[in-house]
Amino acid sequence: MSDLRGVEYLPEPTDRSMLSAVDPTVVDHEGSWRSEVMGWAPQQVRPVARTRRSSVTIGGLALFALLVALGMVAWQNQWYVIELPLPDSEWAYEATTVRDLQEVGLSGQGVRLCMVDTGVDASHEALKHVNITFKDLIDGSAEPVDYGSVAHGTLMSGLLLSNTHQHGISPNVTFAMVAALRAGSDDANSGTDADVADAIRWCQFEFQADIISLSLGGSTARVDEREGASSAATRQATDAGVFVVAAAGNDGGPSDDGDVASPGSARLAISVGATDRTGSLWDNSSTGSALDSNGELRASPHQKPEVVAPGVNIISTGDNNRWYSSSGTSDSTVFVAGTLALLLEAYPHLKPQPGGSSACIETVKTALMQSVDPNEPPGHDVHRGYGSLNAQAWYEALAAAPMCTAS
Repeated sequence: MSDLRGVEYLPEPTDRSMLSAVDPTVVDHEGSWRSEVMGWAPQQVRPVARTRRSSVTIGGLALFALLVALGMVAWQNQWYVIELPLPDSEWAYEATTVRDLQEVGLSGQGVRLCMVDTGVDASHEALKHVNITFKDLIDGSAEPVDYGSVAHGTLMSGLLLSNTHQHGISPNVTFAMVAALRAGSDDANSGTDADVADAIRWCQFEFQADIISLSLGGSTARVDEREGASSAATRQATDAGVFVVAAAGNDGGPSDDGDVASPGSARLAISVGATDRTGSLWDNSSTGSALDSNGELRASPHQKPEVVAPGVNIISTGDNNRWYSSSGTSDSTVFVAGTLALLLEAYPHLKPQPGGSSACIETVKTALMQSVDPNEPPGHDVHRGYGSLNAQAWYEALAAAPMCTAS
């Protein structure tokens, strides 16, 4: 068989299954001559392509097994790791001009911010630098824990505090987390209105917060209905000059109940709706009502919602040291609360004072109303509020604002 390795096989014109072996090195062995001799003329005869069978040897099998074994050892010892880049939401920080305020040195230093949520997983690498004051209204844990579905409180905390991968809005605030919500049977986070009210009061009186961030909400009281406990606690806090920033709610569209969620519906609270990467309103962002729970017409700068901010496909810290994506007015609320912390650092006279009033909240909300994107229609919209969050413009509006009296 070794003598036939250099030959070519030409098919017979009447039966292609019959082959003739020819030596291609013979002089004058051109294609036309082949066709004449083989009876193919005037067609050109073509050699039959030969496939080479691969042979398997003992040595080849041994080499393959050795390579597989080396690959397993390398994988187990992490000698080579292919790490895909983590996604981020840097677009949201840029769209709100938060990074512009950070570039002038603002980080929330000296501002006390209290968040009411499902708790927080303080073991996440991006949060390890934070000294967290933790209050547990669920199970009384002394150590930080997150009771939420997909670690909701940890997600919100990361937007504010993270110092790795995606840096937070105001990472140097003095931070407290109150666990007042937990995952239910349907994996939705929920809690009692009474617990949320207790959490708000703890933030105000025990932690002495400058800002209370509420990425939560319930149904707003209707006319002739009794005000909920969390709304009453919010009014108590804002009347004393404590800023309360709350989610507008996620029931927009056909299921919208006609107003933003409570306690963001309280007059002096800042209610926040959500937008996507293009700046368009998120479909599920709740609509505000022209009337408050007393049936009275809401007036500027307290029409609801007051502002919208990024809240769709936002990347932040999750459980087990991972990064998650979430959507909702919860996320947009943190953008506003975190920005407000930067502003209170820049203008500390706006922070609540002992025996203070709501005068500075009026000033801050008026500046917010005046600072939205100039390309947006003037006035208030029941979906988008006064417009999109613009941190730099809000900062500049407060610089020109008249001095408020907080006492």
